[in-house]
Amino acid sequence: MQHHPARLRRSVLYAPASNEKALLKSTSLACDVVIYDLEDAVGPEEKLAARERLRDFLNGGDRPRCEIVVRINALSSIWGTEDFLAARAMRPDAILLPKVDRPRDILDVDAMLDETDAPRSLKLWAMIETPRGVLNLGPIAELGRDPAARLSCLVAGTNDLAKETGIELTADRRYLSPFLFQLVMAARAGGLSVLDGVSNDFRDLEAFEASCLEARSMGFDGKTLIHPAQIGPANAVFAPSSEAIAEAEAIVTAFADPKNAGRGVISLNGRMVERLHLEMAQTLLARADAIRDKDNRETAP
Repeated sequence: MQHHPARLRRSVLYAPASNEKALLKSTSLACDVVIYDLEDAVGPEEKLAARERLRDFLNGGDRPRCEIVVRINALSSIWGTEDFLAARAMRPDAILLPKVDRPRDILDVDAMLDETDAPRSLKLWAMIETPRGVLNLGPIAELGRDPAARLSCLVAGTNDLAKETGIELTADRRYLSPFLFQLVMAARAGGLSVLDGVSNDFRDLEAFEASCLEARSMGFDGKTLIHPAQIGPANAVFAPSSEAIAEAEAIVTAFADPKNAGRGVISLNGRMVERLHLEMAQTLLARADAIRDKDNRETAP
């Protein structure tokens, strides 16, 4: 089973459910995903009001056209159960579970969704942000191979992981990189999407772009964001370049030539190209098509 690279998750913006202005603005943004946050971005005294504000907003008529995710508080918290029930009724594309430590954290919510006759299209995302979550990455990600499970995406919670472990968050993330590589490998093994953590200084867009480039090189599908100014750079970095698209098209065309039928390896522009490169080219072109379709929908009257 493979992940679904054509599902665009280049730019994934956290929007605090307590901030009415942020909710209204989210309907017009160019991000691929909005995560409406009931957890970290909402203070304890604001939790109940934020939940009701988000319920009214998403059950209203002006929902964003992008993928919609709701991050709830942990079910072990005093807000978790009501968050879950409210999120289920808001009809998002996915519910994001915080501080996932083990597969059981996913399976319990899976069972709760089945008990409430939730549609199978409602997926679960998992925040990996604790030492225990890192140690259990393999078993957690394996749920992506289970047709009965709803898990579809892993999200790096880099700030919480640094807090829990004492890892220093340097500009180059040298001490965090081993964890990030584990996360990508686990996601790919489970056929899941995987998202990099946030960049905290939303004013330094040059540093943010460098962080996106690093994340793309690591294999992440996209990046979680804390400010709309980060959407454009993330979308640009995680999109295939025109040069990459041209190269992919050349590979697909070359393998489609009848004279190359059945061949495992061909020569193209002075280099050897294998069928694994054909698969990579097809994946890249599917991603480019998805971006083109999204852009066309956004510009349509």
